[in-house]
Amino acid sequence: MEIKIRPAVKQDCESMMQLIHELALYEKAPEQVVVSFEHFVESGFGPTPVWWALVAEVNGKVEGMALYYIRYSTWKGQRMYLEDLVVSEKMRGNKIGSLLFDALIVEAKSKNFKGMNWQALDWNEPALNFYRKYNSNFDPEWVNCSIDF
Repeated sequence: MEIKIRPAVKQDCESMMQLIHELALYEKAPEQVVVSFEHFVESGFGPTPVWWALVAEVNGKVEGMALYYIRYSTWKGQRMYLEDLVVSEKMRGNKIGSLLFDALIVEAKSKNFKGMNWQALDWNEPALNFYRKYNSNFDPEWVNCSIDF
């Protein structure tokens, strides 16, 4: 099995959206994926991209992705915010998540980001155990807040 980690290109968006829908099913929230394909593509590959991604290609097919954007901390400066790290269900257990995460760390350091942030659901033990391997900090003090328009 040949696994290649590379920057996402516009032609990967269809496969990436499939992975996003697969993740939403896993997280028991498929109805919450409401972004249009056109908006998704424009947001990543239009004149002013707001997200970037790495993909994992297995034998020429996209089977995983890590999508991030730049977050700014008034205390620490620019940080990478990992929005989604997902590997197709059939390919889990092949170290693809680790390859993507390791590549993200390299990418963040190369861009002089001061760190990386992300969220994980408190019931997602496989994800939490994965992040524990990286000596990640888990912060129980902060409450997630949002507003929808």
